[in-house]
Amino acid sequence: PALGLFLFTIARDPLRIIILIAGAFFWLVSLLLSSLIWFIAVKASDPQDEPLQKGLLIFGITFSVLLQEAFRFLYYKLLRKAIKGLVALSEDSCSPISIQQMAYVAGVGFGLMSGAFSMINLLADALGPGTVGIHGDSQLYFLTSAFMTMVLIFLHTFWGILFFHGCEHRCWWEITAVIIMHLTVSGSTFCNPLYMGSLVPSYLLMATAATWAYLLSGGSAQNLRRFLLCKS
Repeated sequence: PALGLFLFTIARDPLRIIILIAGAFFWLVSLLLSSLIWFIAVKASDPQDEPLQKGLLIFGITFSVLLQEAFRFLYYKLLRKAIKGLVALSEDSCSPISIQQMAYVAGVGFGLMSGAFSMINLLADALGPGTVGIHGDSQLYFLTSAFMTMVLIFLHTFWGILFFHGCEHRCWWEITAVIIMHLTVSGSTFCNPLYMGSLVPSYLLMATAATWAYLLSGGSAQNLRRFLLCKS
């Protein structure tokens, strides 16, 4: 599904590809900084202290989420300035891409890079040693991880639309809602290996975010019905 989003809505437009790559780069920088902080915190702490290590894990996830959203805000600021430059260069004084389209493409960029790193970690685990479920654990680790990766890609896409809309219209509660949803999805992974405890809330939040983003983008029930019935 994520590859379909890229092929059908982004791949044919060079400007959208540039925005996508830049968005992926911003997410990558946020991951680099949060990983650096995590590395320093772990090295400076006692590895035998389990409560401390669990606390550091919670801190690391929270810090990473906040840093990702901070970089999403910085990317919004950058794209806002880019629009002014595009308008100045345009012959008809109109931007070739709207801020809503930028929000969508930027969200896909964040999501694809997030999914790529999730896949890399899974592939590294798949190399072994060991067999999944050999000690009585769930044998659905890779399957559920794939579904979790997919939902995160979609969530980043919808969060991008909601976040940019909040910045554009000064609706700070929308930005706060995005941060809370991001923290909730990330925190739900602590339920693993009880995978239903993380997958079900994440997909419910994805449905909520998708509906919200659709309505903010100008969608309606009538438009959706026409689309499903293939009517103009």
